[in-house]
Amino acid sequence: MTPAAHTPSALSLRQALSFQGITTGLIAGLVGFGSSFAVVVQGLLAVGATPAQAASGLTATCLMMGVAGVYFSLRLRQPISVAWTTPGAALLAATGVAEGGFAAAVGAFLLVGALIILCGLWRPLGTLIQRIPGSIANAMLAGILLPLCLAPFTALKAIPLLAVPVVVTWAMISVFSRLYAVPAAVLVALLLMLFPELTGGVAAATPSLSPALSFVTPTLTGSAVIGIALPLFLVTMASQNVPGLAILAANGYRPEARPLFIGTGAGSMLSALGGGLSINLAAITAALCAGPEASSSPDRRYIAALMAGLTYIGLAVLSAAAAALVSQSPPLLIQAVAGLALMNAFAGAAVAGFQEMEDRLPAVLTFLITASGLSLWGIGPAFWGLICGLLFRALLRAVAGKKAG
Repeated sequence: MTPAAHTPSALSLRQALSFQGITTGLIAGLVGFGSSFAVVVQGLLAVGATPAQAASGLTATCLMMGVAGVYFSLRLRQPISVAWTTPGAALLAATGVAEGGFAAAVGAFLLVGALIILCGLWRPLGTLIQRIPGSIANAMLAGILLPLCLAPFTALKAIPLLAVPVVVTWAMISVFSRLYAVPAAVLVALLLMLFPELTGGVAAATPSLSPALSFVTPTLTGSAVIGIALPLFLVTMASQNVPGLAILAANGYRPEARPLFIGTGAGSMLSALGGGLSINLAAITAALCAGPEASSSPDRRYIAALMAGLTYIGLAVLSAAAAALVSQSPPLLIQAVAGLALMNAFAGAAVAGFQEMEDRLPAVLTFLITASGLSLWGIGPAFWGLICGLLFRALLRAVAGKKAG
């Protein structure tokens, strides 16, 4: 049953404040950051960022999604949660360095922000993105996530002293609370990173607690546009923005998409100047902030999204230290943590991708090509998986139509 639509809250900030809303927003912010920041750092490093640039990118992204979340919540008086693109970060981790290095990746990030703005300004583009079959889009996402989701089990053999405590912590906490399982595993991994005798590295320098923003001069290359920008844009829209709007609607909130796309697109472009990823509507944390966990009164729930945004702004200060620890640790450990963080996303994408019998074969083709790591002419596997899946689907339907005729 679809809930009745909630109008923007008429309650002032003081009237809407509640302990439940504040604590839910704080939890949403901490979970959103703690469960996936390692994925973001890993993705930035994979496309050529130095540790300092990865720290700047994490800080810029965290800051912009906090500012956007605070702005939307106060302006619209609805629980609009904003997050970084975790599936997009996983895409980067599987893509590798494009021609032109990290500067080209930053140029691609800027282009993604511009395309998101265009979705808000020009309705047909947003409609076109929504017309990509869900089976193909989800199969592509599942293929992107599979290599990272295998990393925890590869790590169990390669670095058992580090991987076993992390995986066991995740499994044990999952029994009681899936929400806190990944943050708990991340905490254990961070503690292990502090002991160089376990990680096999040298003692890490004391990480700075000051924000590490630095400007990255962008360039744009053809391979970065096709291999990074277009897949990242599609993943961000199909896996974050569209589901984010659906979660809001499921809880009775139906904000106009236009200002949300324009705002998150502009925030993505500002984040890119610091080497950061795209920002978008949240999915998992949106369910927390827009649901009854935030308040029994729909008019008070925007406080949770506001608090989540403020939490992200506060955590931006710690981003430099977090990125420093991650970049000085064994890559396989970081990939293992990222894989645990993406397990639920992989399961959801795989189920959604393969559940329609009519599209199952094109979806499988999309999934396998994307997961294979196939790269041609500097263009990564996500693009080829999507294109081949769409073409094969169109061919099958054309042949079926002729047979029926």
